[in-house]
Amino acid sequence: MSSKVIPWYKRQKYGSQVKSDLAYQHSTKRVISQQTQRKSTCKSATQVQAQATEAMAEPAYTIPVFRQRTTEVTEETEEYQRVSTKVEKGLAAIQEELQRMKIATKAQVDSLAMEKEVKEMMYKKVDLDEIPRLPDFMVALRPHTVWEKTPVKLFCTVLGNPRPIVKWYKGGVPVDPLSAPGKYKIENKYGVHSLIISRCVVSDTAEYSAVASNAYGTATSTAAVTVRRAAGAGWSSQIGLVPHLTDIHPTKLEVTLVDCFPVTFGVEGESASLLCSMVVVPDLPNLPPVVQWYRDDKPLKPSHLAEMSVGGGVARLVLPHLAKDDEGLYTVRIYSKDGTAEHCAYLFVSDATAPVAGAPGAPMSVKAYDINSDYVLVAWKPPNTVNEAAITGYFVDRCEVGSDTWVQCNDAPVKVCKYPVHGLKVGHCYHFRVRAVNSAGISRPSRKSEKVTALDPAENERLQVIKREGKYDIVIRNDDLEGVPSAPGQVVATRNTKSSVFVQWDAPKHTQGLMGYYIDGRIVGTKEWFPCNHKPFKHNRFVVHGLTPGESYVFRVQAVNVFGLSDESQESSPIEVESALATPSTPYGICMLSCDGSSMTVAWKSPKRCGGSKINAYYVDKRDADTLIWKEVNLSAILDRVCTVDNLTEGTFYEFKVQAANVAGVGVPSAPSLPMKCEAWNMEQPGPAYDLTFSEVRSHSLVLVWKAPVYTGASAVSGYFVDMAKKGSSEFVTLNQDAITQRYLQVTDLEEGESYVFRVRAVNAHGIGKPSMVTEAVCARPPPGTKEIVAGVDEETGDIFLSLEASDISTTSEFVWSKNYKAIGECPRIAITTKGRNSKLSFINPDKDDLGRYSVVVTDTDGVSASHTLTEDALNTMLELSHAIRNPIVPLKHGLNYEVLEKGHVRFWAQAVKISPSVSYRFVVNDKEVTSGEGHKMSHDVATGVIQMIVDNFTRASEGTYTVQIHDGKAKAQSSLVLVGDVFLAALKEAEFQRREYVRKQGAHFSEYLSFTVTEDCTVMLACKLANMKKETTFHWYKEDEEIVPETPPNVMSGACALPIPLFSRKDQGVYKAVIGDERGKDTSTFDISGQVFDDIINAIAKIAGESASDLVIQCTPEGIRLQCYMNYYTEEMKTVWKHKESKIASSEKMRIGGTAEMAWMQICDPSDKEKGLYTIEIYDGVKTHSRTFDLSGQAYTDAYEEYLRLKAAAFAEKNRGRVMGGLPDVVTIMEQKSLSLTCTVWGEPTPEVTWFKNEQEVASNEHTKITFDGGKFASLVINQVTPEDSGKYSINVRNKYGGEFVEITVSVYRHGEQIPEAKLGQPKMATPSVTTGLPKSPAPSSKTPTPSKSQTPALSMKSPTPASTAKSPTPAPKSPTPAPKSPTPAPKSPTPAPKSPTPALKSPTPAPQSPTPTPKSPGFKSPTPLAKSPTPSPKSPTPTPAPKSPTPSPARSIKSPTPPRFMKSPTPPRK
Repeated sequence: MSSKVIPWYKRQKYGSQVKSDLAYQHSTKRVISQQTQRKSTCKSATQVQAQATEAMAEPAYTIPVFRQRTTEVTEETEEYQRVSTKVEKGLAAIQEELQRMKIATKAQVDSLAMEKEVKEMMYKKVDLDEIPRLPDFMVALRPHTVWEKTPVKLFCTVLGNPRPIVKWYKGGVPVDPLSAPGKYKIENKYGVHSLIISRCVVSDTAEYSAVASNAYGTATSTAAVTVRRAAGAGWSSQIGLVPHLTDIHPTKLEVTLVDCFPVTFGVEGESASLLCSMVVVPDLPNLPPVVQWYRDDKPLKPSHLAEMSVGGGVARLVLPHLAKDDEGLYTVRIYSKDGTAEHCAYLFVSDATAPVAGAPGAPMSVKAYDINSDYVLVAWKPPNTVNEAAITGYFVDRCEVGSDTWVQCNDAPVKVCKYPVHGLKVGHCYHFRVRAVNSAGISRPSRKSEKVTALDPAENERLQVIKREGKYDIVIRNDDLEGVPSAPGQVVATRNTKSSVFVQWDAPKHTQGLMGYYIDGRIVGTKEWFPCNHKPFKHNRFVVHGLTPGESYVFRVQAVNVFGLSDESQESSPIEVESALATPSTPYGICMLSCDGSSMTVAWKSPKRCGGSKINAYYVDKRDADTLIWKEVNLSAILDRVCTVDNLTEGTFYEFKVQAANVAGVGVPSAPSLPMKCEAWNMEQPGPAYDLTFSEVRSHSLVLVWKAPVYTGASAVSGYFVDMAKKGSSEFVTLNQDAITQRYLQVTDLEEGESYVFRVRAVNAHGIGKPSMVTEAVCARPPPGTKEIVAGVDEETGDIFLSLEASDISTTSEFVWSKNYKAIGECPRIAITTKGRNSKLSFINPDKDDLGRYSVVVTDTDGVSASHTLTEDALNTMLELSHAIRNPIVPLKHGLNYEVLEKGHVRFWAQAVKISPSVSYRFVVNDKEVTSGEGHKMSHDVATGVIQMIVDNFTRASEGTYTVQIHDGKAKAQSSLVLVGDVFLAALKEAEFQRREYVRKQGAHFSEYLSFTVTEDCTVMLACKLANMKKETTFHWYKEDEEIVPETPPNVMSGACALPIPLFSRKDQGVYKAVIGDERGKDTSTFDISGQVFDDIINAIAKIAGESASDLVIQCTPEGIRLQCYMNYYTEEMKTVWKHKESKIASSEKMRIGGTAEMAWMQICDPSDKEKGLYTIEIYDGVKTHSRTFDLSGQAYTDAYEEYLRLKAAAFAEKNRGRVMGGLPDVVTIMEQKSLSLTCTVWGEPTPEVTWFKNEQEVASNEHTKITFDGGKFASLVINQVTPEDSGKYSINVRNKYGGEFVEITVSVYRHGEQIPEAKLGQPKMATPSVTTGLPKSPAPSSKTPTPSKSQTPALSMKSPTPASTAKSPTPAPKSPTPAPKSPTPAPKSPTPAPKSPTPALKSPTPAPQSPTPTPKSPGFKSPTPLAKSPTPSPKSPTPTPAPKSPTPSPARSIKSPTPPRFMKSPTPPRK
């Protein structure tokens, strides 16, 4: 991009010009001229300038001016005549020739008089040219005192022969303008030397001196500069102290554009900022320069859509809400002392993402015309449609100012780009917007229009709208009847820059009403078009920006009017994006390499821009430093950048300038070099190195390369020192302590983003020579898109190569490869190929001689370069890979292997890393090739690389060696598998098993064989799963070949069967078997519960039991203290350990260990104090130990011990008390006149007393009723010849000092001939067939005592020792009076005890509840802890209960002693 400065004297001319193309980025000139004389011949300003045309491209394209070399000699007077014709034009021409500075002069009024004086002296100087003269200041420096932030100019004039060289110093330090760009400016015009300091600061206060020197001496002029700061912080007060500054007009400022905005790309809805940085002299905050912004040559005004600001050396335009209306060519113009400085660049605004995929872009440029009180005509421009469907119409919306509500104005889409909106309110203000519609949907709304007020103008001004049937419609004139425009004509695309193309086209036949054009582009080889602009462009030429360098594009154009878009034009011819041809830019860096007194050898650096064509020539001019006449050095082209200039005068100062040429012509000459004295070099040290260049610039490193000095001194160059300094600093640091022999150095440890300068000093045996010219500053930052060299091996040829893909390239770029930074020429060991952006260096038969550092530089780019060090290890690795590629094999992931499939088939397979669809292979078995067919199936899968062969019938004959041979293109592979011996037998066994399995699964079978699980209630479940079941399928369980019939029949259709084994223990060991079968066959599953399986089941039970175990509790018994632990289930097979004080307890007479299904217990028999302590039960489940503890000590032990003593005493009393051992019935039925004998066995220690009662009255012994008690063991009551009066309730009371027992017998006497009562359950059978009437037993309360786990002594059945034959007595016993009981038992509630029957009592079918607590015992029990065999437990009181008057007899009741032992309630919970 470029900027230009228009001088004031040319402003009128430029102001009248009209730009012909608004898409250009920059305004510049194309100069067209012809040069027929020597290029050194001076020409007038009118001959130098050619016709100028406006252009849009970045760099100006200058039609080449081919120079013709002649031998004519031009008189010196021509130069003076040209200078004297017009000072203003002469100054402009000299400024363009000398360093191409600004066109306008910046000298002030007082310098004009000085220039006039110098000019007169120069005329006189002609006569004195031959007289040597020391430098002499004709006008010396003058001191200055200035205010802060104002400029100061120091100037002087000096004479001398030869012309002196002037250098400026500040406080003895040389002034370097490059150290602070824009700060210092050094000029030399007509012998007037000046130093301009811009924007002085206090630190600029110093003593400045100008030192003039030539071959005959030196002169110095010194002056002081004082910079003062005004009192106060406000600039107003400072300005007030400088009265002459108040008259400065903004247009009197000096403005130089430094960095300007480029071509910018934005998106709708986003923001964009255009910036221009500048240097303003003087820079006054309250007096900024005048800046004007334009879009498409129309001035912009500050608004909420365009925010403008100037200050701090920056002019800024911010577009906060982009719309396609903002697209266009933006220009910034700054009015300054020297004219108008301006810059322009295009802003592209693309469509935002559509709300619906495929919807068109938003319309633009919505404006209101023909404004009236009742309607407004709204017009707009259509959007570009490239890949979207055609637009079918538009919707127009309105919104009142101050409201956010938009109202749609038209019900149906309007097809033209204007619409009359009616129904408006008079005096109200409105905004309008438009939305486009196509088949995919509706677009985003356009930017709203400016505010429009509905007012009523004259009726005759309504030009475009008429009223029809109460509604407004658009007037269509004859000129508008043509509809959409015709397609544009031929489209031509030409080269512009490396990222843009210049497109021109012919306008359509009819251009009336044309809004503009849309340009579309497409990459050659693709079908997708893209829009180049998003707003109709009015001219028929446009620059398309943002293209990819090196790509080829075609373009098409569409015209736009109010009716829409025309047809597409024909496509342009393909064009590759590359820069247009131009002459090269100026060479630079001219330096002297050697001098012998009559000739000088000079060198220079290549131009930074070659102009799109390779530089093919250089031309050098020279002149004496004290003259203005340039003379050509060479008539023929110089190809190298080193030139030896002969025929020079020793002791004279010379200046040189160089021009570069290409096919486009000769470029602009370089700035004159510094004056160089022609003086023979006789020093012994070497001259300066030259042509210092940078490559491989990265964030923290770079490589510096240079050429050897031309002048070597008295001996050969032995090495080099490299010095570095930061930009703006004169303090150089030597980077290498010892001299290096190579002519390159990699500089490391740089600061990213910092700029550095370098110089090189050569060394020989006599010392260090002159330093080279200091390089231009280089920034430690890699070029955008930098890539490194890639080392690899070609996959097809196997060649080892180094490759670089350039991030930037031009048509003239070349890839220059070097080894150890020496260019590689024609070499039979290396081949270099370049294609597009890629360059490849291939090695031919590489070996150790090829090791080293390889670098490549891409010419005519912004420093694209890279390097790679080829090491021995890397080369060996690539050689191995190269050998593998040139001698290819098919790499295998897996060699040949086998796999047995479900039907007993065997699959032989191998897997390659990669195979192609054209792969071929074969299998060889025992040296015989196998073909795919019956019994063998071969296949492969390209995606996975698997090659396989399936053998259907794998038998003993299949033993042997299997081999697969693979061919894939040139690559081969082979893999073998030896299948013999045990390996083969294992494979055969597996194949036969799979074959049987397949047959088995054809019928009902087990999909999962038997396994066990344990439920939460510790029930072991043997489970299996079934498959392929039918209703007819049967299922059977077996244990040790004996069938098990479960309570719930198995349901085979459910697919699962289970056999529960509750209360699992060792008795459940054995082999279980499940068998299913039907007509298709049967299947069997066995499960052996023994050994480890049994242990696993026990462990599983122990896990559940351990987790459910309760805390230990105490249960006292007559034998001792018992600790109990309740759990879901307990069996002695569980690994249960009892511990006392961490010592394991073994079961013994003292410590008894046992348990029930509900609990585990440990009983301490006859406890003593040494049994106190902590007791623990541990249940181990194979993985985890579950522990419960109880501390049996202290009060817990005392209470338990007391309870134990009490229970022990109670048990002893229970054991020795008086009791009836058996023999008495409960009910006796007898016929009158028969004898009744009630006999029983009694026991007690000491011998008990026996007393008989009738109806609670003691019976005395007499002839009718005889009572006997023999041997303290047998007690009897005999009633002779019973009568009905003998009926009643008889009882016997057996008692000693420990207690006794009271037993009742009900006696019924019936008469002869009466019906004998029927016997009932629980009644004794009749002893005789005589009919008796029995009294039923009275109901008794049920026992609530919990059942004990086990009875220590088995209970005996309740049987009568006396046979029922005693009932044969024909004589009924007489009635006896009821005796009073002798025991202290309270009187019975019933007056008549029930008579007893001689019939023995029946055993109860219902088991008695068990309890560890001793209970009263009925007759016939020998255990001290009896079990009640009767379904109705005995009452707790010896008081007899009166029998109800029921014909059903009740069994005899055993009534305990009136002083029974105290009972303790058992803590045992009921079983779950």
